Amino acid sequence: MKPNELTSDPERRALPARGVDTALSPAWALPAVEASVASAQDYVSLATYWHTLLKRRWSIATVAIVVTTIVGIVSFKMQPIFKATARVQVESETPLIQSLEEMFEKGNADDSFVQTQIQVLKSENLAWRTIEELKLTDSLIKPKKMAKISPEKRKYRLIDAFKKKLTVELTPKTRMLSVNYEDPNPQLAAQVATSLVNNYIEYSFRQKYDATRQASAWMEQQLDELKAKVESSQQALVEYERQYQIVNTSEKGSVQEQMLSDLSHDLTTAESDRLQKESLYREVEGNRAQLAALMHNDLLQKLEEKSADLQDQYTEAVSQYGPQFPKAIRLKEEIDGLHAQVKTEQDRVIARIRKDYEGSMGREKLAAAAVAAQKEAVGAQNQLLVQHNILQREFEGNQQLYQSLMQRLKNATVSAGLQSTNIHLVDAALPPAEAVRPQKALNIALGFLAGVVLGVMGAFAQEGLDHSIKTAEEVESLLMMPALAVVPLQRGTNSAKWALAGSKRTLKTRETGGSRLTGTGTVALAISQSPQSTLAEAYRTLRTSILLSLASNPPKLILITSTQAGEGKTVTALNLAQSLAQRKGEVVIVDGDLRKGGIARALGLENKKGVSTVLTGSDKLADALQLSELQPNLWVLPSGPVPPNPAELVGSESMAELCKELAGRFEHVIIDSPPVLVVTDATVMAGLADGVVLIAESGKTHRAGLMRTRAILENAGAHILGVVVNKLDFRREGYYGYGYGYYYYSRYGKYPYGRAASE
Repeated sequence: MKPNELTSDPERRALPARGVDTALSPAWALPAVEASVASAQDYVSLATYWHTLLKRRWSIATVAIVVTTIVGIVSFKMQPIFKATARVQVESETPLIQSLEEMFEKGNADDSFVQTQIQVLKSENLAWRTIEELKLTDSLIKPKKMAKISPEKRKYRLIDAFKKKLTVELTPKTRMLSVNYEDPNPQLAAQVATSLVNNYIEYSFRQKYDATRQASAWMEQQLDELKAKVESSQQALVEYERQYQIVNTSEKGSVQEQMLSDLSHDLTTAESDRLQKESLYREVEGNRAQLAALMHNDLLQKLEEKSADLQDQYTEAVSQYGPQFPKAIRLKEEIDGLHAQVKTEQDRVIARIRKDYEGSMGREKLAAAAVAAQKEAVGAQNQLLVQHNILQREFEGNQQLYQSLMQRLKNATVSAGLQSTNIHLVDAALPPAEAVRPQKALNIALGFLAGVVLGVMGAFAQEGLDHSIKTAEEVESLLMMPALAVVPLQRGTNSAKWALAGSKRTLKTRETGGSRLTGTGTVALAISQSPQSTLAEAYRTLRTSILLSLASNPPKLILITSTQAGEGKTVTALNLAQSLAQRKGEVVIVDGDLRKGGIARALGLENKKGVSTVLTGSDKLADALQLSELQPNLWVLPSGPVPPNPAELVGSESMAELCKELAGRFEHVIIDSPPVLVVTDATVMAGLADGVVLIAESGKTHRAGLMRTRAILENAGAHILGVVVNKLDFRREGYYGYGYGYYYYSRYGKYPYGRAASE
């Protein structure tokens, strides 16, 4: 790890300044230190919000109490409001399910219907009717306010005021509506809710009744018109039948069509017969040899068989005796005669087949002619029936519509009374016994919660706007230098006691003519008067840190300064000088604030001689030095009378010679200087000192001012040893659970300061 990386963390930066030699630290210790520091930083980061809340707890409590008190007062002063509720049951207007689709759509239809009824209950019509019925003008708007409203807008204002007090709610999974009305008068609230429901029921009944009356009147008018149409269409049908002598048109039409069907069937049969005979004729005409088999003619079969037998005999005779043999000649003649008979019989059979074929062709032609004639008759008949059917359908349609409308009129008259009962008043509104508003306990609880939330927001806002330093860790992170010590805030010690007390704290004169301290202790004298206190331990820790800041050569000339006045630099200088004097070495505390020196006043010493007189040459150093009664080896060099030119004296060569003389005579020189940002004295003296200690007050010293102070001192060539965080409130800044002594032991005494802290 590089040196600059090691010093980037506040804790690591503090180690070399407090006398830790990092070169002697083992390599394995660095990762452990890094892990522990990172863990501590994570813990602090997570606990920051909690610490902020604890630090600002009184502000949060104050805001919560104030808000809760205001809410409680307002709640108790509010006029009680009562809510009356009337319940009404709304049934669907279409209870019968007509189809399967309607059964699945019934739920959505019911929801839409119920939501519609809710809007009807909230309608301006019912609101105005209820206002007029109960004369609610004065209860809705006060007369004085009503007088300021123009007459054209009064109705709208009254309706708006009425609707603001009205709520209509649907009970889940039911068709039950709750009508709620709120009013300071419980009796009036009940009357309004019940009256509104009654007006709603009457409105619904009247709406259905008027709709039924209108529908009935319309249907009666339509019935008269349909009756005239039925009579007219029937008269036209009768006249047409009389003109064309159409009687029983449905039967006649069926006879003609039946005849056409029968003739078509005969034509089909004739065509089939003709096709069969034509096929047989074509086959026998082209294949005479197979005529006997095709026609199953016995005579032809016998002649052919006899001819075949003679042919066999003739063949045998020719083969034995030759063709001129008498027997062969006789057989030849018989064969020729048989062939002639076969041909004659074949011709006769073919002629008969041809005659049957020609007869079937004639029958086919006759059947086709009959079918064509019948088609013409049917076509003529259909032409007459087209207009007849039109007239008949018109008559039947008018008659059916007339009968249906008449039936609907009868049903509407019967069902009007049934459908008007779908809304029922279940519970009339009763005067409520308890008010619904204000709910005092709930309001107070919510007010307390809101107060806590506002207090927490205000606490974080205050914390965000507070730019002062708070803790030692914050100082180390801001200035990149160690916090030498943390001086705790003493409970019960106000800010005036931290500053030098002036005339009220003037020490009594010694009876022998000298001066001595009072019996009451102060913060400035904590080391001498309360050596066992945590405050004294803090200053001893500061002593140890300063001595170890330059381990090889501890600083002798130490300048104590701060950013602004009142941050505790003089108190710190006094206690540091006392703690160093306890080490048995000669120590001198120099009051370098030539304008408002307070060292002599704090110790009860005279301030006639001091730094100003020594620098001007009026007095010698030995004459100006005074021995303090606090410690046997503690010397004091007061500031002396206020000179006209403090800055010139401090920056003179005499001041440098004075510092050298003091450093050569005393083991340690503590210089209490003015604030850096107020005057230039501290900046000038910082270059003369071996080390500078900055004092920063927790909760007061501004971050920007502290950084500016460091820059000024560094530009002046000063060696800043570190910062003392003064007046740190451990409980407020989040150091809970740690005793002050334990905190210092663990932070500054365990390692590497365990030995030095016990000095």
